[in-house]
Amino acid sequence: MTAAAGSYDAGVTDIVDPTLEAYAAEHTTAPPPHLEALAAELVGTLDSPHMMVGRLEGRFLELLTFALSATSVLEVGTFGGYSALAMAAGLAPGGRIVSCELSPVHAAFARRHIAASPYADRIEVVEGLAIDTIATLSGPFDLVFLDADKAGYRAYYEAVLPKLAPRGLIAADNTLWSGRLLDPSDTSADTVALREFNDFVATDPRVVAVQTTVRDGVTLIRRAG
Repeated sequence: MTAAAGSYDAGVTDIVDPTLEAYAAEHTTAPPPHLEALAAELVGTLDSPHMMVGRLEGRFLELLTFALSATSVLEVGTFGGYSALAMAAGLAPGGRIVSCELSPVHAAFARRHIAASPYADRIEVVEGLAIDTIATLSGPFDLVFLDADKAGYRAYYEAVLPKLAPRGLIAADNTLWSGRLLDPSDTSADTVALREFNDFVATDPRVVAVQTTVRDGVTLIRRAG
């Protein structure tokens, strides 16, 4: 997408000045044609298109994958497949991504676009409850991208942390939640779950974490020691 990442839905509040966000997106390498096609169709056909990571965060995830020389990536929450395809471009030779998706509609959309991409042999979309899928995977994972139901973040975190590679990272998306975390009157389930997740991770002695302001907030987490 050529627009600033995160501007797909009027219900999403910018946490970075929109002019700066647009500037950052414009000075990020443009997506390849297969991601442009995916984004255009997703915005026109799927509900909640703001959930797509888009140009800025997509390249951010690709570069994380590349920097880690990742060969094993786990994604919790496929949506339309943009993030999986973005990360696939950064995989080390022989690398693979397992992406968990609950919605059959989203899974079918993602699979179709993955099949049309250069990375069809590197990404597997698994339908069903992510927590059940994670239990069947042995790891170790070089990168885990959490971008599913916010109430489930703590459970996903606990499930993947023991399976993280020694120099692996967890990247948890939406951890600034459009700034709603700072509104004490917002007691919605997702907001409360993210507040509790953020507070827990920040004081968990097992890990080292940094919360970034990339798009809607991406928290990067590694094991301590």
